Amino acid sequence: MLRLGRREFEPHEPVIMAIVNRTPDSFYDQGATFRDEPALARVEQAVAEGAAIIDIGGVKAGPGEEVTAEEEARRTVGFVAEVRRRFPDVVISVDTWRHEVGEAVCEAGADLLNDAWGGVDPKLAEVAARYGAGLVCTHAGGAQPRTRPHRVAYDDVMADILRVTLSLAERAVELGVPRESVLIDPGHDFNKNTRHSLEATRRLDEMVRTGWPVLVSLSNKDFVGETLDKPVKERVLGTLATTAVSAWLGAQVYRVHEVAETRQVLDMVASIAGHRPPAVARRGLA
Repeated sequence: MLRLGRREFEPHEPVIMAIVNRTPDSFYDQGATFRDEPALARVEQAVAEGAAIIDIGGVKAGPGEEVTAEEEARRTVGFVAEVRRRFPDVVISVDTWRHEVGEAVCEAGADLLNDAWGGVDPKLAEVAARYGAGLVCTHAGGAQPRTRPHRVAYDDVMADILRVTLSLAERAVELGVPRESVLIDPGHDFNKNTRHSLEATRRLDEMVRTGWPVLVSLSNKDFVGETLDKPVKERVLGTLATTAVSAWLGAQVYRVHEVAETRQVLDMVASIAGHRPPAVARRGLA
C-alpha cells in the first residue's frame, strides 16, 4: 500500500503526478505556469483530468540561470499553501534537492519531497522524516544538480540504479520516513544517455520486484526525442508508448505533462492486465 498525504493507493493502482513548473524557463512549457493564475488553473485542470499528485518545481532540471534556495522557496512555498487550501485532498509534491526548501514547503503543507538529484543533499531525507512526508529516491548517477551527462558509462545501468535507489530508500526509512511513503525512480535522462534510459525502461520489472513502488518521469524527455528524432513539442506519442510499456512492467506513479492522455493509456493497460474492468461492456451482450 502506497500512502501519500491523505491518500492510499493499492499496489496495482496507477497514479498520475501532474507537473506544475513555477519556473520562467522550463524546457517544455517555457514558463507557462510561472505566474500564480495559470499555475492554479493548471492544477485545477490536472485534478479534473485524473491527477492524484501535483508536483511543483521551482528550478528547472537543466543548466541555466542560478536559482538560490531563497528564490526557489519564493516560487514554491506560497503556491504550495494555496494549493493546499484549494485542494485539501490532493497529494502535493515538491521537486527539490535542497533541505531548506523541503523544510519550508513541508511547513506549507507538502506531502511528498521529490528528490530528483538522488540524495545530493542528505538532509532532505531528514526533513521528510521529521514532517512525516513521503520521499522519492532517484538515481542520478552521482551527478550534481542541473548538469547534463557527459560520456557517462555504467557496467550495468540497472544494477547501479538498484544499488543507489535501494540504499537511499533504506536510509530514508531508518531516518523515520514511513516505509509506505517511499518511492524509487530510475531517473530517466539524469546522468544517462539515451541507451541507458531505454535499458532502464525495459528492465523496470527488476525495480518493481524489489517491492518499493516505482515512479517514472518520462514526459517529453530527451531520450524519447533522440529515439524518435523529435523536438520537444512532438514527443507525446513516444512518451505515451513508453508509459504503456512502463505500466505493463509494473511502475505505479507517472510524472507527466499530459494528464488526460496518460490516464487513458494507464486505464487501457490496467484493463488488459486484468486489474480494471472496462468502463462500458456492451459488445456481444445483446
